[in-house]
Amino acid sequence: MAFNSTIGKVAKIAIEAAIKDVNSNPSVLGGTKLKVKILDTKRSGFVGIMDALEFMDSEAVAIIGPQSSVTAHVVSHVANQLQVPLLSYSATDPTLSPLQFPFFVRTSQNDLYQMAAIAEIVNYYEWREVIAIYTDDDHGRNGIAILGDKLTKKRCKISYKAPLSPAATREEITDLLVKVALTEFRILVVHISADWGILVFNVARYLGMMGPGYVWIATQWLSTVLDTNSPLSAETMDDIQGVLTLRMYTPDTEFKRKLVSRWSNLTSNTTGYGPIGLSAYGLYAYDTVWLLANAINAFFNHGGSIFFSNISTLTPKHGGGKLHLDYLSTFTAGNLLLQSILQVNMTGVTGAFKFTPDRNLINPAYEVINIIGTGYRRIGYWSNCSGISVVSPDTLHSKPPNPSHSNQRLYSVIWPGQTIEKPRGWVFPNNGRYLKIGVPNRVSYRQIISLVQGTELFTGYCFDVFTAALNLLPYVVPYKLVPFGDGHNNPSHTELLRLITAGEFDAAVGDIAIITNRTRMVDFTQPYVESGLVVVAPVRRLNSDALAFLRPFTPMMWGVTAVSFLAVGAAVWILEHRLNNDFRGPPNRQVVTILWFSFSTWFFSHRESVISILGRLALIVWLFVVFIINSSYTASLTSILTVQHLSSPIKGIQSLMSSNEPIGYQQASFARNYLIEELGIHESRLIPLKSPEEFNQALKDGPKRGGVAAVVDERAYVELFLSTRCEFSIVGQEFTKNGWGFAFPRDSPLAVDLSTAILKLSENGDLQRIHDKWLMRIACSSQGAELEVDRLPFKSFRALFVMCGLACLLALAIYFTKIACQFSRHYSGEVKPSGRGSRSAQLMTFLSFVDEKEEEVQHRSKRRHLEGASNRTEEHGSSFRE
Repeated sequence: MAFNSTIGKVAKIAIEAAIKDVNSNPSVLGGTKLKVKILDTKRSGFVGIMDALEFMDSEAVAIIGPQSSVTAHVVSHVANQLQVPLLSYSATDPTLSPLQFPFFVRTSQNDLYQMAAIAEIVNYYEWREVIAIYTDDDHGRNGIAILGDKLTKKRCKISYKAPLSPAATREEITDLLVKVALTEFRILVVHISADWGILVFNVARYLGMMGPGYVWIATQWLSTVLDTNSPLSAETMDDIQGVLTLRMYTPDTEFKRKLVSRWSNLTSNTTGYGPIGLSAYGLYAYDTVWLLANAINAFFNHGGSIFFSNISTLTPKHGGGKLHLDYLSTFTAGNLLLQSILQVNMTGVTGAFKFTPDRNLINPAYEVINIIGTGYRRIGYWSNCSGISVVSPDTLHSKPPNPSHSNQRLYSVIWPGQTIEKPRGWVFPNNGRYLKIGVPNRVSYRQIISLVQGTELFTGYCFDVFTAALNLLPYVVPYKLVPFGDGHNNPSHTELLRLITAGEFDAAVGDIAIITNRTRMVDFTQPYVESGLVVVAPVRRLNSDALAFLRPFTPMMWGVTAVSFLAVGAAVWILEHRLNNDFRGPPNRQVVTILWFSFSTWFFSHRESVISILGRLALIVWLFVVFIINSSYTASLTSILTVQHLSSPIKGIQSLMSSNEPIGYQQASFARNYLIEELGIHESRLIPLKSPEEFNQALKDGPKRGGVAAVVDERAYVELFLSTRCEFSIVGQEFTKNGWGFAFPRDSPLAVDLSTAILKLSENGDLQRIHDKWLMRIACSSQGAELEVDRLPFKSFRALFVMCGLACLLALAIYFTKIACQFSRHYSGEVKPSGRGSRSAQLMTFLSFVDEKEEEVQHRSKRRHLEGASNRTEEHGSSFRE
């Protein structure tokens, strides 16, 4: 370790204290003394590597260190070869993997979790892009790579990486921060060395980068400086005001309190460093010694013994070797000691000390600290089980995970510049460059947006919405509008958006429809006008004529209604014929009765009474159906005779798709691709039209004179077109749903802010006022003309007719069942089937029976019953006389 480094000077004292405590406790090693040799690397990676080799040469069974992650990458290769466990309390690089370095054991928290905590904080404050300032070594690069992965999971990213030399000078830091200040993003994550990291903030303050709008998030190196060198000078504290930093969380255990109370005595004899505070690295260094002592004790208890063997593969094959690698030897029981280390389960000054299956310490957690005034304030925690929270991780670890939004919060922060308002996280680059915005140079519908001839100014609906939204932003947007197009043809909006992706434009403002393939290229704001594709076709007025009364129903409806009248009349006649004199008489009279009764029910004016139960059942259902049909007919006819209606042979997009007639569309509109790719209309049928005048002429000429049958365009344009042309109208329904928005590069924060501004315009009514100023329709829009109302079809009443038919069939079935029973009872012995002639006679007898009145049948039945009784009496008397 480096004795004069921020981490090293604390770790040295903690390790020496731990060795003394272990050796004074006979229950740990049974009286065996733990011998630890500490070497000073003097902040040199080369010296650190050589020191590690010296330890290996002295037949060490384990090594505590190295302090640096960079050195740990090299020394871990040696530890693997010699099978000597390497325990590091400060090498937090997440790429020091146990798969690559099985003898490397990290005894503090992995930076993997620290970067997850930072990503969680960035996401909590709804920032999307950060700048990473880091040391350009293994520790810095690997940590920032992990941060990028964690941010990606939160749909955030690192927009700019700013590496610094491991021995950065003030000039190098200044040059780097000047580049950072010229970017647009203001969320800065600083992952550098604790020994010179404060210099970065000193330069940043000098450059004015510690004021409002900036957010500085430092990894745990800054909390280490605060804990170790506290109190810092007033000037140093001024340099870091408002900064957020993390600190490895350790619970307030009894062991920790005892060590903290002893710390002032332990550091009283140190000279040359000034006051030394106890940092989290010191706590983990102390526990590392106890971990090793407990592991060695378990190692001996399991029968382990200390033996070393020479490595023949490292012996030089030729003489002259000067490194003397043959002096190095392998610890033959190194694997057993490694397993003993990983299986230790103890409680130390850092709390529960135990390894997970992937060799990380259990329950990783961090404190989130905000530096304020002459000290700092803890604003919350981050733990692996619950994310950010204001509740202590100890409490959360003992409960089931609860990731609810109410728990995911931090206390308020004092940001740089002494502001409590959350910084937006980005500004326009301070390099004098204007935002280059492409604007379609339209040749038609110039009230939408247009270039004022002879100037560089724009006017129109879209421009007014854009400027009104900009005025609501809490910052100034420097921009320059650049016309896109030749001024003779309407430009392609898709091509304009492609130029944004190519970097030629920074944004696009205009009547740009938000459709699927365009959202893959750019980000759009909230739509500021709703639109969609509609069909426009010529229409003619429908005036009342002599046959207007037939219009409410379709021909099929009329036919089914007429048949139903006759069917119900016939059914009622059958049900009433044997009982009701109104339904009897000569055949011609009965036919007239059926017809009269049937059609008189339309007006509920039938004079014939219905006396049978089954007849009344059928009639009640039919009258209900008639009432519904009559009401619908009256309402529809009233509308036809009193409201002006328009008619068109084109009924909507479906009728266009089923025909082969030409279709017009606005030049450069996305409607062309939609009709071809989505609806399958052949491109030979599509005719581009530049202006409303061409729309008008093509629709008037029609297909027979080289025009079009209809035009497909967005509703916003169509409403302007129809405002002064009453001979055309929208037919059918709007068959797409989209809107117009302003376009920006992907992940542009300005798109989000303008979306919010557009919503405010909508809520306060300004958006509607701008719409009325430019797009208010006149003339035909106020006449109330409507397309022809659809005629009432049979399917609208099908259920009623089915209900009525079932009622009639049920009544007839019951009726004929009853008649058949009566017939079989009265004529069962008179007509006996014995051939085709007899069956015909039986059928004629049955029909005659049906035609008889019910009274006659009952009278004849009584007479037969009396005659049968008289005959039986006579036969009985004769037999008695005999």
